[in-house]
Amino acid sequence: MKLIIQIPCYNEEKTLPLVIKNIPQKIKGVDKIETQIIDDGSTDQTVAVAQKLGVNHIISLPFNRGLGNAFKIGIQNALKNKADILVNTDGDNQYSSKDITKLVEPIINKQAQIVIGNRQTDQINHFSLTKKILQRIGSNTVAYLAGVQIPDAVSGFRAYSRDALLELNITSEFSYVLDTIIQAAKKRIKITSVDIKTNPPTRKSRLFNNIYEHVIKSTQNLIRVYVFYEPLKTFSFIGGFFCLVGLVPMIRFLI
Repeated sequence: MKLIIQIPCYNEEKTLPLVIKNIPQKIKGVDKIETQIIDDGSTDQTVAVAQKLGVNHIISLPFNRGLGNAFKIGIQNALKNKADILVNTDGDNQYSSKDITKLVEPIINKQAQIVIGNRQTDQINHFSLTKKILQRIGSNTVAYLAGVQIPDAVSGFRAYSRDALLELNITSEFSYVLDTIIQAAKKRIKITSVDIKTNPPTRKSRLFNNIYEHVIKSTQNLIRVYVFYEPLKTFSFIGGFFCLVGLVPMIRFLI
């Protein structure tokens, strides 16, 4: 069984060594472990650092195309290189690479096809109360719409089986995290979660400027994907709302 550990990178020359350093060298049930970075138009020495660290697969994009596109390109390359499992982690060393073993275990044991790392955000000290509340609301909303219990829906630390990757179609440039959950749920791909550890922050997020921008973009993405997979429910709800509004004058006239 072959595992490819993927790291989307945008100017991660300082933190990439930290991510690579703690990647497990051996995992029970895995015959081969390889690393892969998608350099999303970095302007620093990310690629040179990756080469020095011995990263097996380096994909360089000529300009920044966004996390969603980088993830999609990484999937294509992993499948091309016959990966049985793909683990995605962040280049800023947010997630503990040591937990990759825990992440892939349910897939190796055929208990799930997608495994999402649960950061247990309520226990993260550097998360503000506002961020913790919004994370919980967001995860509960995704869980409700998808029909699966996902305690940390926006966690990017994930493992995917080859079969799951072949069925997913990333449609968002912003991020893939909500997109893949909704798709997997609607396609009845088995999803589970495992508790993981997080490292202290090394920098501010480059995916969004503030938590409110993240909420807006994530909500837009979630609505778009949900409408695609549940058009009847969505438009029935919208149509029913306007029917009720249209009936108000008639009801007042009858009264």
